[in-house]
Formats: sequence, structure tokens, C-alpha cells
Amino acid sequence: MAPEIHMTGPMCLIENTNGELVANPEALKILSAITQPVVVVAIVGLYRTGKSYLMNKLAGKNKGFSLGSTVKSHTKGIWMWCVPHPKKPEHTLVLLDTEGLGDVKKGDNQNDSWIFALAVLLSSTLVYNSMGTINQQAMDQLHYVTELTHRVQSKSSPDENENEDSADFVSFFPDFVWTLRDFSLDLEADGQPLTADEYLEYSLKLTQGTSEKDKNFNLPRICIQKFFPKKKCFVFDLPIHCKKLAQLEKLQDEELDPEFVQQVADFCSYIFSNSKTKTLSGGIKVNGPRLESLVLIYIDAISRGDLPCMENAVLALAQIENSAAVQKAIAHYDQQMGQKVQLPVETLQELLDLHRAQLVKKRDDFCKQNQEASSDRCSALLQVIFSPLEEEVKAGIYSKPGGYCLFIQKLQDLKKKYHEEPRKGIQAEEILQTYLKSKESLTDAILQTDQSLTKKEKEIEVERVNAESAQAAAKMVEETQIKYQQMMEEKEKSYQEHVKQLTEKMERETAQLLEEQERTLTSKLQEQARLLKERCQGESTQLQNEIQKLQKTLKKKTKRYKLKI
Repeated sequence: MAPEIHMTGPMCLIENTNGELVANPEALKILSAITQPVVVVAIVGLYRTGKSYLMNKLAGKNKGFSLGSTVKSHTKGIWMWCVPHPKKPEHTLVLLDTEGLGDVKKGDNQNDSWIFALAVLLSSTLVYNSMGTINQQAMDQLHYVTELTHRVQSKSSPDENENEDSADFVSFFPDFVWTLRDFSLDLEADGQPLTADEYLEYSLKLTQGTSEKDKNFNLPRICIQKFFPKKKCFVFDLPIHCKKLAQLEKLQDEELDPEFVQQVADFCSYIFSNSKTKTLSGGIKVNGPRLESLVLIYIDAISRGDLPCMENAVLALAQIENSAAVQKAIAHYDQQMGQKVQLPVETLQELLDLHRAQLVKKRDDFCKQNQEASSDRCSALLQVIFSPLEEEVKAGIYSKPGGYCLFIQKLQDLKKKYHEEPRKGIQAEEILQTYLKSKESLTDAILQTDQSLTKKEKEIEVERVNAESAQAAAKMVEETQIKYQQMMEEKEKSYQEHVKQLTEKMERETAQLLEEQERTLTSKLQEQARLLKERCQGESTQLQNEIQKLQKTLKKKTKRYKLKI
């Protein structure tokens, strides 16, 4: 059992003096003695927002990290407090309290950005502490997260034309916890109640648009969503009347708002239960000496003007531990040879035999250690690389027609990614094949599901085609009937139009015929009237002549009669 580390209070781990970041040797010495895996919780945020109070509570104390009581930033650099983990035996909880960001007296945003980046790189859980609500001002104050890609590298030499994928950062970035202090609003949106986590997700929603304003609005939200694999939110009421806040570390829980006390207890319980062991790429668990090395590696890179790089950090750790192993082996060799060899020996062969026996034993030990280290490295690497595929299988991504081909393609891509990882050792292929063999039943199940679904899909497709054919035939009959009806209506309309035209033509011809007959009859009547008139005129003339003759005769007779008288 590893010895426990008892720190009565926090100690400065990284000093920030005149903008220069320097590791504190005394704090590093404490880390070097912690052989247990470490759970590292770092807190960041604007100055005077009560970060230190929460860290003291995580340490199980009221006092420790300096709270301060003025508007001046109190904590400088990064302070460390190592305590036994309350819920994980054989683990050490390392608490990192960072100096307040945005101190106007400092006037150096770049220094703040490095403090933020170091908190991200060293922690397994990052707590961001702010006041009030999650509004645009709070997001603007979190601009440090948008600068991380300019402060941190995941690979030592990324391709020139390739931007580092957010997935590369997610693999080593800590979980993210947003703590909102002095929260006075109701947790609701659009009239609906929300949990604190739902409130965080609601606040991280992106706006639609491509304007510069929209981009600035979305950028910090995109970074939080992409970089941090797990997100959590806690809200805290005002603990006590404002005038007594300066005495907060002196007050007992019963003197504080009960709601606030419960909220702090819930926060601590979550951190203790859910904060993970600090782990590097490839599943390498970090203990005290490794955390010490990381601090030195990152501080050295920053002081040289370079970007801290995760890949380089892992390689540097390997070199440090390999060198230490070699030195330990040499010391063990010297000790064993000193115990077994009594100089002078009678012959050189006797000395060589003892030497060979020691070397063979150490060689076998080293081979065993190398094999175990390779197995551990490869197993952890397989877990990191293939766990997304296993999650997709659980989610049913490949339980569909064609899913087997998609699964095999993804499997090949992940195998290629596995082969491209450096420093896997001699067990690389054997561990891979063992892993793949353990997944054969899963692969077979996906294939059977694919075949079953493909067969069923074909049957469904045949039924669908038949149904569509029947629908098409019915539709064709209906369309034919409609067209026939339309054709008959058109013919009827054409016939009626033709009849109308014939009727009109007959009426016109009849009218013309009657008119012609009338003209002919009129002409005949006129001719008969003329002839009659002429005849009457002739007869009248003859009658007049007869009358005249009679008158003459009468006149003669009258004259004769008168003569007789």
C-alpha cells in the first residue's frame, strides 16, 4: 500500500511572478512522493468569484485556499492541495486553484491564457466558476477556451494542410463543470422548468446565421461542445447576506443558507464520484511523479515560446521512466554482483558466468516487463480507439441492411489508426488479434442481422413494388376512365357545336330562300299588276271609246228626237 500524503494546507505549484511561470520545487517534491493514481480537479474563472471556497470544501476544510475579501485577485499562479481521495481508495485527490482571470491590475491576457491552458492540461476535471447567469457576457469572459487550439497541440508535427481534429483534443481534455454562483433566476426556458444541466445545454445552443456577430456568438459554444467530452452544471444561491461574505470561511454551515449548503454538498459529491483518474493518450494513468513531469514539461515548453504538446509529453514521460528503470537495473546489478562475487575470483570464466546469470535474469525480467508494458499500452489503446465503435454498435447504428459492410469498413479504418500509433511494443499484433477474436461473435451477429434485414427488406421491397404496381394499375384505369369521360364530353360538346352550326346554317339558308321566294313572288305580283293595269288601261280606253260612241249615238238620237218634237 502506497503511503498517504498529508498536506495541512495548499502550496503554490506554479508561481506567476512578473508574467513568468515557474514550478515550485517543494511542491514538485511532494508530487514525486505520490505513487498512487491521481484525480486532478482544477478550478478557473474570473477573480473574486469564490473559486477558493469550493476548493476548500473539496479538501474537506473551511480554510486553506485563500479566499481574500477585496476586489484584488488574491491567488497568484496555481496552488495545489493533495489529499486522500474520499471515495476512491488508493487514489490521491489533487486540487488546483488558479489565480483569478481578468485582473485589471495584471493587464496581461496572454498570461491568463497560459494559466487557463495549464489548468486544462493538468486536470481530469475542469471547473469553470462564474457569477450570475450564463449570458453572452459570461460566454465572452470564457474566450480563453477559444484560444486553446492556439495554445495546445495534440500532435508534435501535424500535417501542414490538416487542422487538428477536435477529437484529438477530446481524447485528453478534462470533463467540464460550470458552477454558477449567486444564481437568482428561476431555472426555466420558454415557460418550461429546466435542470441545471438542461440550462447549460440550452445556453450552448448555436444561433443560425453567418454574420460576424453570429460567428462571435457561436465560437465559445462550439469550442465547449467539441473539446470537452462531458459537461455538467451546478447553480448556487447566495450563501449569506452580502455584508457577511467577507467572513465566509469563518462561518459554520448552520450559519449559511441551507439551500446553499445542500448545493455545495451536491457539488462535492458529484466531483468525488465522477471525476476520473488523470489519464494520458493510450490509457496511461498519471501518478504523482508523472504529474510532476507534466508540470515541468509544459512549463519548459511555455518558457521556450513553444506550444505544450500532448504527444511530446507522453514521449518525454516514457524517456524519463525508461531512464529511471535503467538506473534502477544497474543499481540492482551492482548490488547482486557485489553480494555474489568475492574478488579476486580464481578464473575469468567464473566472473563471466556470474555476470551472464545476472544479465540473463535481468534480461528475462526486462522482457517480461516490456511484454506487460506493451500489453497494457495496446489494451488501453484499443479501448480508446475502438470504444466509439462499440458505442455505435450498442446504439444500433449497424443494425440495418448494409450495416455489416459499414461495420467492416469502420473496423478497417480503426485498425489502420491503431497500426499508426507509435510505441506499441512487441505485443501490438497479438493484443489486436486477441481483441478482434473476442469480437468475432459480435461481428457474426451483425452479419446475421444484416442478412436477415436484407432478406426481409427484399421481401418488403417486393411487397412494396407489387403494391405500387397495383396502385399504378388502379390509377391507370381511373385515369383511362377520366380520359374516356373527357373524350365523350369533348365529342358531345363537338356534336352540339356542329348541330348548332348546322341549325344556324339552315336558318340562314331558309331565311335566304324565303327572302328569294319573297322577292320572286313580289316580282311576279308586280308583273301581274302591271299586266293587269295595262289590260285595265286597255279595256278602259275601249270602254271610253264605246262610251263615247254611245254618247255620240245618244246625242244624235236626242237631236233627232228634238227635231221631231
